[in-house]
Amino acid sequence: MCNKSKFLFILAVQKQEIVRVTQQLLDAISCKDYESYSRLCDPSMTCFEPEALGNLIEGMDFHKFYFDNNSATRGPKIHTTLLNPNVHLMGDEGACIAYIRLTQFIDKNGDARSRQAQETRVWHKRNGQGWVCVHVHRTGAPSSVNTADCHF
Repeated sequence: MCNKSKFLFILAVQKQEIVRVTQQLLDAISCKDYESYSRLCDPSMTCFEPEALGNLIEGMDFHKFYFDNNSATRGPKIHTTLLNPNVHLMGDEGACIAYIRLTQFIDKNGDARSRQAQETRVWHKRNGQGWVCVHVHRTGAPSSVNTADCHF
């Protein structure tokens, strides 16, 4: 394998790692698994999200509120798909991913529904901790499915 081909292969592997860790984070949200979610996020993570009403939020308390109060322990089945990921590597320790987040769920009437949001996440690789999300920006639908819309 020539040097250029090897370099392109390594870049592709690194980009796929960012897609994989992003999907893990989205799965933790869908499963309401705050422990896994918090391991993948920096404690001082910042965000702009529809739920924040245009405010820049810092820290995990804002996010924990939704994990703790979004539903009972037996909640709706939610499936999240990460579409059209575009990864920008920023050296060996930084990456940015932009993608479409498609969330499927069952509403209170038993009908299948979908919501879409556009998200950008910034990841930082920390020694001993792996990749952690340090910033997220979401437009479109809120990340959590409103429990009033769901069938339990």
